[in-house]
Amino acid sequence: MANLVLNISKGRIAWFAGLTGGANDALIIVPLESAGLVSDATMTDYDTLSDILAGATNEQTTIGRKTAASVTVTVDDTNDRVDIDMADVTWTAATGNALGALVICYDPDTTGGTDADLIPMTKHDFVVTPNGGDITGQVATTGFARAS
Repeated sequence: MANLVLNISKGRIAWFAGLTGGANDALIIVPLESAGLVSDATMTDYDTLSDILAGATNEQTTIGRKTAASVTVTVDDTNDRVDIDMADVTWTAATGNALGALVICYDPDTTGGTDADLIPMTKHDFVVTPNGGDITGQVATTGFARAS
């Protein structure tokens, strides 16, 4: 489950996740380095991925971004919430700087957008140092986010 839902996505996270599967949109998983990672109190106010990366926070570009697969949005009327899930993601033979977090962004245009177009939805603490082996970002059994 997310450690932080950024202000820009509160109340819209299920809508963004439900849009994926169109011709040119997707959820993008962006790995962030642990060194320089800003606090949740600071990150929550950022409205784009460009905003996140403009300051002290750095993307861990050696392993690269991933596109989320098998995104599902499930309305749970019994518990009055919406659960959002995706498949686990694996970086093969991962190297580079230590990771501190993963940010999941909605990309409305995967064919021509920029980081200024990516809307950060959630931040997940993800502390791992790549050592050449595979790294798996395992999504919790309850999903990666919940709106209630």
